[in-house]
Amino acid sequence: MTINCTRRFEFDAGHRVTQHESKCRHVHGHRYTAEITVESIEGLDAVGRVIDFGRLKEVVGRWIDDKWDHAYIAHPEDWVPAALLEKEAAARVYIMPKGMEPTAENLAAHLAEVAQSLLDEDHLRVVRVVMWETPNCKAEWKS
Repeated sequence: MTINCTRRFEFDAGHRVTQHESKCRHVHGHRYTAEITVESIEGLDAVGRVIDFGRLKEVVGRWIDDKWDHAYIAHPEDWVPAALLEKEAAARVYIMPKGMEPTAENLAAHLAEVAQSLLDEDHLRVVRVVMWETPNCKAEWKS
């Protein structure tokens, strides 16, 4: 039997998909929702939990707040970050890893990798990340 738990996070961010064939190649924003599902490598804790939901918020939620919330999430070769930073020193820009467009699929995969590194010390395994770009559209990463 496997027991896991999921924490939901919401954040607002702008992006554009530079190679998109339609209107998503233009700068726009979303109210994203990310769902992170983890399971314990060592079983439930003494209280009977995989992890305290507050710990997920403290670790993963803080990273999302610091890096993605109210930021422009960009492809590494997108010209928009340079233009933003030239005009506004306080602009919040997050550059995706090399070659990654800021699609829901890539955001889910990247967040899974980041969350795993943040939660290693808690002896957790990230098993699923769902990234809702809109209320109707999501991408899902599974281990």
